[in-house]
Amino acid sequence: MRQLYSFYYDAFLIALKSILEHKLRAFLTLIGIIIGVAAVVVVGASISGLKTYVMDQVSKVLGANHFMMTRMAATGRMSDEEFERKNRNNKDVVWDEYEYIRDNCKLCLYVGAQINANADLNERGIELPAVRIQGNTDNFVEMEDKTIEEGRYFTAEEVERAAKVAVIGYDVKEKYFPVGSPLGQTIKVRGIPLQILGVEEKRGSFFGDSQDRHIYIPITLHNQMFARTGGIQLHGKTANKEIFQDAIAEARTLMRNKRQLIGSQEDNFGLVNVDEINSQMDQFTGAIAAVVVPVTLIILVVGGIVVMNIMLVSVTERTFEVGLRKALGATRKQILLQFLIESALLCVVGGFIGLFLAIGVTQLITYLLEITMTITPGYIILSIGVSSGIGVIAGLYPAWKAARLDPIVALTKS
Repeated sequence: MRQLYSFYYDAFLIALKSILEHKLRAFLTLIGIIIGVAAVVVVGASISGLKTYVMDQVSKVLGANHFMMTRMAATGRMSDEEFERKNRNNKDVVWDEYEYIRDNCKLCLYVGAQINANADLNERGIELPAVRIQGNTDNFVEMEDKTIEEGRYFTAEEVERAAKVAVIGYDVKEKYFPVGSPLGQTIKVRGIPLQILGVEEKRGSFFGDSQDRHIYIPITLHNQMFARTGGIQLHGKTANKEIFQDAIAEARTLMRNKRQLIGSQEDNFGLVNVDEINSQMDQFTGAIAAVVVPVTLIILVVGGIVVMNIMLVSVTERTFEVGLRKALGATRKQILLQFLIESALLCVVGGFIGLFLAIGVTQLITYLLEITMTITPGYIILSIGVSSGIGVIAGLYPAWKAARLDPIVALTKS
């Protein structure tokens, strides 16, 4: 055992010495491996970062442990026939159904309702087009985990009497109230003056679309200001993740009972939840990875070919060394392992340099572009594992060629 350990230790030192004797050649050889590993890790970080970004933005919009019922829900791919069938069969969610589920869903911490519309604002000659006007019940501040930076949200009593009050998004505040506090001031929507109760904390943009260009008003006031043509959205939230799926099942059963759907009759309403969006993002990012990652791995293969070429040159240069070692009793297996260790060491070193390069690139992109990039262990293992495997494979033929050298011929050629 000690002799075996000594052999591998000596082989490692010889390989390291050979690499250090030709630093520039070794570095140029490894450029393909370095770039390949860096590309795989950066691509993986971008894909993981995309999912993190989307889920963070969804959580900001919907909040945690949140589900929604509406007439139609975009949940994954639907064929044209399926869409047409749902479009014919599905019915708008109405206020009576909201009240029924609110009063009977035992696992739901909150049940609320929402209506959406757009309006162009023109205040004191300053225009702000396409502002989202969301009519909500009072519990949406807790349901969607909203953070009110200034003031407060409207109350249940204000919703009940359709009070002319509003909570504005950060874009609206910056446009119309750049200096001082907007609390207590008014803003007109469709000619109706609304008293500003609060300002929501800035949420940023989502794929270039601002998440702060909105005004929240009581849903009862929204019904008076806008023509109701598309029903409402019913929202539910649970206290924790453990009962989330059970709460969705309970709410779905209640809606089916309310609509008198029996047996195998298909739901005639749409249902969306954060977990489902997460699953869809897994499928989406998985599809991207399945296309992009193999392309980046080609760079590693090209790097492996370069390593094989340099190892062949190394075998030619060290013919005398191989002949001498064989004349002193080295076996074919030992010569084979010697060159395999050197080839694998080259690629492992290149792999780690590529990994450090990828870490630097992702941190730079995150800092400059404020884009979340997440380096995951899976892509690190994949890139280092593939680069090491390529090192072994690339060294097989040169090592086999070195192992088959006749010692007498090798010493004569020297």
